Amino acid sequence: MDIKVCGPGCAKCHEAERLVSEAVKEAGVEATIEKVTDFNAIAGYGVFSTPAVIVDGEVKCVGKVPTKKEIRKWIG
Repeated sequence: MDIKVCGPGCAKCHEAERLVSEAVKEAGVEATIEKVTDFNAIAGYGVFSTPAVIVDGEVKCVGKVPTKKEIRKWIG
């Protein structure tokens, strides 16, 4: 599983990254979590508001910090 957390490094982006990491650990799934900070790369995913979470190429959340419950649904 490939997870990308997109954002420039603001507090909300760090929070989203922390929650994704925690949810992956709790679920016990194999996942690569990548922090994407380059605005051109983020826009390339069709994302124009951060934070954003992308799971296996599918944009799951844009412009807000997802809850851990939401993340768990996305990662199974």
